[in-house]
Amino acid sequence: MSEPVGMYVPIGGLEQYLRIGGSGPILLYVHGGGGGISRPAAAAWAPWEEHFTVVHWDQRGAGRSFPLNDQATLAPTLKPERYRDATIELIEQLKARYGKRKVVLMGLSWGSMVGLMVAEKRPDLLYAYVGVGQGIDFRENEVEGYRWTLAEARRRGDAVAMKELEAIAPYPGPGQFDLAKLNIERKWNVRYGGLLWGRPDTDFYFHLGRLSPEYTLADRQAWDAGSAYTMKILWPQLADLSLKNVARLDVPVVLLLGRHDSTTPSPIAARWFERLQAPHKKLVWFENSAHIPIFEEQGRTFAALLTEVRPLAQPGEDLPK
Repeated sequence: MSEPVGMYVPIGGLEQYLRIGGSGPILLYVHGGGGGISRPAAAAWAPWEEHFTVVHWDQRGAGRSFPLNDQATLAPTLKPERYRDATIELIEQLKARYGKRKVVLMGLSWGSMVGLMVAEKRPDLLYAYVGVGQGIDFRENEVEGYRWTLAEARRRGDAVAMKELEAIAPYPGPGQFDLAKLNIERKWNVRYGGLLWGRPDTDFYFHLGRLSPEYTLADRQAWDAGSAYTMKILWPQLADLSLKNVARLDVPVVLLLGRHDSTTPSPIAARWFERLQAPHKKLVWFENSAHIPIFEEQGRTFAALLTEVRPLAQPGEDLPK
């Protein structure tokens, strides 16, 4: 297994940070957020690197990439299609660097929407697409997630939550999404387990960066600042982003869904997946997870990667040296 390396590369005209480690087929991980970078949670990824060359990518406006680019230059590029095209460009770079024909592409949450757009546009680049906390239709996600959160507040008799949640109705409402409304809905959704199931204290997740020797205080501050900046610009645009009409993908598709996910409610993805036509597809349910089984059920996630994903990256497919 190769030692992990960090590097800065131009992608779509913007400098961005990569951390690459492991051996075997490339697995490119597209994080959520917009600014929810993945690499600081080092412990969750270590076993993957025994079977994949895992690429963690601080996308534009996120983590270590955020301070690298002038905000006036960055802002106009924070559009869904630019994230999609940047991912395609990065895959081409990785293929050339490592002499590979294809990669495994994995997306979490917002990253799953980006990943699905890539799988639709350039299936020829992928051994497989893996969606975690898969988003399909942002407005439908928010409607169903809010309905669950409000019902849970009422079930618990939580008067403060009910007052705050009822005050933002109708949620998400017509037109562009409102970030202030989102913050209220997510506050209670997270508290009730819609992000991490059965874990009322979510500090361990939101402060994972403190465990990483690779990310300094300045890096963590850039992570927070980039996430806030990116969401402010990106979130209103997502109101009409929907992939529910994607009926066929010419690439194997594996979904890893938490049974209790009400951030991107799993039933929406499951209904879409049932209709999807693909050369191979597999849905793996995580009964003790909500939105992020990668952290909630690390062992089962790793097992799913080995049994359901690794065989799809065919041996002997690398380019000649």
